[in-house]
Amino acid sequence: MTDEELQQLTKRISIEYFGKPFNHQAYFNHRLRTTGGRYLLRNHNIEMNKKYYDIYGLSELEGIIKHELCHYHLHIEGKGYKHGDADFKELLHTVGGFRYCTPLKEEKDVNILYYCCTKCNYVYKRRRRVNIKKYVCGKCSGVLSLVKENR
Repeated sequence: MTDEELQQLTKRISIEYFGKPFNHQAYFNHRLRTTGGRYLLRNHNIEMNKKYYDIYGLSELEGIIKHELCHYHLHIEGKGYKHGDADFKELLHTVGGFRYCTPLKEEKDVNILYYCCTKCNYVYKRRRRVNIKKYVCGKCSGVLSLVKENR
């Protein structure tokens, strides 16, 4: 989906569910990571996270657009547009928008290190590197050695 197709979809949803036109810009912001979309108060534009469309499809994107359009229309009308406001909750329920979007499962590049005690064979699982010349086993004071490193 392109930014132009997103703009047309947002305009269609605005007319269909809110009965009001969307007169500003809707576009994908590839830097968004923790949110499905956001309404910008300073210029009334809507930014969307493209990953939600790529992973979950059109229905998820439509729910997020409805949510952001609730912020948009209520802010334009001077009503309570914030998440905790009664006007926002009521309008969101009326149009069937999402209160929260489905969380993205981010692939974390976590390096797991396994250290083993040479005396008692206890295995320590760590994310950070341990200085084996400085630290010893907490159970028996034995010498530690790096067993394996997973990525």
